[in-house]
Amino acid sequence: MFVGTLTFDLLLGDVHSLKEKRSIVRPIVAELQRKYSVSAAETGNQDLHRRAEIGCAVVAGDAGYVTEILDSCERLVAGRPEVMLLSARRRYHHDDDD
Repeated sequence: MFVGTLTFDLLLGDVHSLKEKRSIVRPIVAELQRKYSVSAAETGNQDLHRRAEIGCAVVAGDAGYVTEILDSCERLVAGRPEVMLLSARRRYHHDDDD
């Protein structure tokens, strides 16, 4: 079993409230879940209205598939015009890891 996680650090555009932030972040999280069947959520910076952290995770029996899905997720988020992707951090885990 292989597990891959991906954490996005995002800068939001012209956002002035947490309500506006939610209107940008929630559709991104929903699209990641719907399109790629990953677990996704806003995982940090909940109290900042111009920054967001979104995390997603995928589990598969093949490491190549995990990489392919995470690549697709990163392209989706990077392609969103309403956010600027500041960084994306990946981690891979295998069930043989200690």
